[in-house]
Amino acid sequence: MNESGALLSWLVIRQDDNGNRYRVGRYSTRAEAQKVADSLEDRGHKQLYWVERIGQTATTN
Repeated sequence: MNESGALLSWLVIRQDDNGNRYRVGRYSTRAEAQKVADSLEDRGHKQLYWVERIGQTATTN
C-alpha cells in the first residue's frame, strides 16, 4: 500500500532494444497503468511497453 492506502498492484514495464526490462511505475488500476503505457508509446519511444499485475509474469515470444 502507498500513503493513501491504495494497493498499487499494476505495473508498467519497459523493454529496451537489448531485452533489458525496467519497471516504469506502479498503479492502483489496470486502466491507469494502461493509460501511462499508451502515453509512452504515443510519444514515439522505440521501446516496448506493457502492463502486468504484480505476481504475474509476462512472456514474450
